[in-house]
Amino acid sequence: MAMNFDYDFSGWATKANTKCYDGLTIAPNAFAGDNGKKVPVVWNHNHSGPEYVLGHALLQNRGKDGVYAYVKLNDTESGKTALEAVRCGDIDAMSIFANGLKKAGNTVMHGVIRELSLVLAGCNPGALIDEIVEHSADYNEDDGYEAMIYTNSGLSLTHGLDPDDNPLDEEDDEMAKAGGKTLEEVVNTMNDEQKEALYALVGMAHDGAGDPEEDDEDPDDEDDYDDEEEYDDYEDEEDDMKHNVFDNDNEQGVLKHSIDDINAAIKDAKSCGSMKDAFIAHGIDDVEWLFPEDHLLDNPPRIIDNDQSWVAKVMGGVHHIPFSRIKSMAADLTEEDARAKGYIKGNFKKEQVFGLLKRSTSPTTVYKKQKMDRDDIADITGFDVIAWLKQEMRTKLNEELARAYLIGDGRNAASDDKINEGNIRPIVSDDDFYTIKVEAQVTSGADTETKIKAAMNASLKARKDYKGSGNPTLFTTEDNLTDMLLLEDKIGHRLYKNEAEVAQAMRVKEIVTVPQMAGMKGAKGGELFGIVVNLTDYTVGADKGGAVNMFDDFDIDYNQQKYLIETRCSGALTVPFSAMAIEYKVA
Repeated sequence: MAMNFDYDFSGWATKANTKCYDGLTIAPNAFAGDNGKKVPVVWNHNHSGPEYVLGHALLQNRGKDGVYAYVKLNDTESGKTALEAVRCGDIDAMSIFANGLKKAGNTVMHGVIRELSLVLAGCNPGALIDEIVEHSADYNEDDGYEAMIYTNSGLSLTHGLDPDDNPLDEEDDEMAKAGGKTLEEVVNTMNDEQKEALYALVGMAHDGAGDPEEDDEDPDDEDDYDDEEEYDDYEDEEDDMKHNVFDNDNEQGVLKHSIDDINAAIKDAKSCGSMKDAFIAHGIDDVEWLFPEDHLLDNPPRIIDNDQSWVAKVMGGVHHIPFSRIKSMAADLTEEDARAKGYIKGNFKKEQVFGLLKRSTSPTTVYKKQKMDRDDIADITGFDVIAWLKQEMRTKLNEELARAYLIGDGRNAASDDKINEGNIRPIVSDDDFYTIKVEAQVTSGADTETKIKAAMNASLKARKDYKGSGNPTLFTTEDNLTDMLLLEDKIGHRLYKNEAEVAQAMRVKEIVTVPQMAGMKGAKGGELFGIVVNLTDYTVGADKGGAVNMFDDFDIDYNQQKYLIETRCSGALTVPFSAMAIEYKVA
């Protein structure tokens, strides 16, 4: 059709026979009915108000090549801003909004274009602005026009929408499957420094693409060439320029990677495991500085540790007194001589005889020490690292004390870090006068069910010897608790529905699992099953000055902040026969 239209710039609204990034291909003459049609030009397919209308476009159907658009922008502020962005090369891509679509597979055979949008990145690789008209008093018609050839950035915003404003074919959106983010979304996550670097790279690529020769002849006019072969050669050259402006190996030393390499890297990111690995696989080095910073999800850092719930049970269950030295005394009335006696007239009355037992427990110091460089403290601004560090120190101190009360610290007796068991007496290995040692008889090679039943039976039979306060608690491992819950009768029915029923069967108030008890040996050398005790019978003594204290100190020589948390205390069972330690004995 003859051109009689005052336009600011022109380019392809959509190219035929070109696979778009959403997997669709526009068939030739798919929009033939729009030839000569005027459609509004908007920004980024925004239809929410007239303020987003930038101007209008005259569409020209070019058969096998696609639909060409001549764009005239209005004199509004948004129109002027958009025109300046086009002239400066900031925006070079266009995209269509169409409905009334008819498709054959992934090929669009027919549709109606409703609007044309200026976008940051288009879906059709060929939908680009290729001519900008300069309107000025100094313009000379003989000078021709400025032809600017750009490549698409390779990430899709939108190609077209259905009547319900949904993408044409969401399930075929290959870019979404590969990356999940549009170029605009990626750029918006960058900081100012990263954006400047990206713009510099794009500018280098643009400058290295070479300036097109100024020519008055229409490059699309097939009649300007001597033969069809010459015209096809020009078309091939033009396509190469449009799609390989980054692939420039001249002496200027600009980027040597084509947009096809970058798009291929983005597409392979999922299979490579990361965007960085995908770029490296495609020979694109040092690309990581273009990407936004990683976002920290755990702030402060997530602490990986054993289950700490049992620690609160122990620390809250023991009996605390404000004296660090513990002395206990008991009279043993179990001997025969301690019994009351009958009297026969005329016989001598014998005095009652019984023993007094006593023991004293003196305190020891338990501590935890940490240090941090002051520079690190100043640089960590995302959270209060000192408060976090002190909380960790208190948590680990409590865990160590609870472990020492119940089963000992587990360190070798010769270790300098050993918590002296004469000062904090572990229940599991305390004197027989305080902790009853119960042995569950099992045969060598006995299965798990047999061993669990033997331990439960031994505990119940020894309960007559228990002299502790109230209803005790069973401390055992998670595996032992699970094995008790899995016990079945002869027809395969579970014996216990929940932990409460197991506790009831064991004649204890509750069952508390302690991870540190796994694989532990009892006082007699057998595999430890558990400890039955009411922790109110375990006394922890600490003077006022020996309570838990936190100390801070600064080392000016090494510029380090040092922290110390410590306590000075004693601990021991003070009620005779107030605990039972159950272990296996292999016959």
